[in-house]
Amino acid sequence: MSAERGQAGLPEGPQCPLAVGGHEVIVMAHGGGGRLARQLLEAVFFPAFEADGTRVHHDGAVFAAPPGPLAFTTDSYVVRPLFFPGGDIGKLAVWGTVNDLAMCGALPLALSAGFILEEGFSMATLRRVVQSMAAAARQAGVSIVTGDTKVVERGCGDGVYINTAGVGRVVAGADISPRRLQPGDAIVANGDLARHGIAVLTQRPGFEFENAIDSDCADVSGQVRALLAAGIEVHCLRDLTRGGLAANLVEIAAGAGLRLRLEESALPLADEVAAVCELLGLDPLYVACEGRFVAFVPAAQVPPALAALRGAGAPCPVMIGEVSAACPGGQVILRSRIGGERLLDMPSGEQLPRIC
Repeated sequence: MSAERGQAGLPEGPQCPLAVGGHEVIVMAHGGGGRLARQLLEAVFFPAFEADGTRVHHDGAVFAAPPGPLAFTTDSYVVRPLFFPGGDIGKLAVWGTVNDLAMCGALPLALSAGFILEEGFSMATLRRVVQSMAAAARQAGVSIVTGDTKVVERGCGDGVYINTAGVGRVVAGADISPRRLQPGDAIVANGDLARHGIAVLTQRPGFEFENAIDSDCADVSGQVRALLAAGIEVHCLRDLTRGGLAANLVEIAAGAGLRLRLEESALPLADEVAAVCELLGLDPLYVACEGRFVAFVPAAQVPPALAALRGAGAPCPVMIGEVSAACPGGQVILRSRIGGERLLDMPSGEQLPRIC
């Protein structure tokens, strides 16, 4: 058995699921809509996601939404390993969707969760993932109100994949979009970069480091609320997931038709993350984060924006660059510590395996 399948909780060697006492692993019948499917819901999902026990078990969830515009988002999570220093696939699935809503200036109202389970996946590992999701949802102040499970044959999955979707209410007065960027805007990052991708990579087979690097996996919606509550004129927000800082800024610049300038000396990077990137030949600007975002705000509002972020628990908020001028097609330019400049582009391939 590969080490990765072991970390995913899949059993070693040939298995006969029906002979496993108490169904300690997922079997195909768990996805069949019958008795075992119901037992899976009652034993694993309902206790975690229905703390008050008052929900109606129906084909969907009905909930009241306050007046005003809504934001809607969805994402899927296929990270390996499932558990890593500072986080796990359950936290990613909840906080990743909550953070996407926050980037729209929205407070989460409700989430859905869909699970693709592989035959033979450990029931104990599934419970651990689901309990982590429940705890992450409580921390974010949101409920998982509906969901679905499917089971695929052994060898046709990777233990568990999770899809989450979320609905949120846009904060009154918030108008957050790349189209609002304008020359003179400052680019503010809420914390150090590249931590999540390196945390996941260094937990994969073949890597042995003396000290584990914790992921930056986090719910950032409170930090966004703090910016808006402080009266900061937030023009745009973007969380720095796949592709890291560089890919996300290139995408924003292209969509807005603007030139963005970054200062290498201002980029926050932990020493241990920088050391691993240097050792492995990785550019930290393209390594994924899961609890980091950039905010585009008027230059005059940078000091109160940094203060609001620090007050909301942002680890090391800092201004890293600016929007300089109109530019058809968009550009992102990095000014190095010695004064040279290089043009940042979209990555041409997948730099790291399965980081979310």
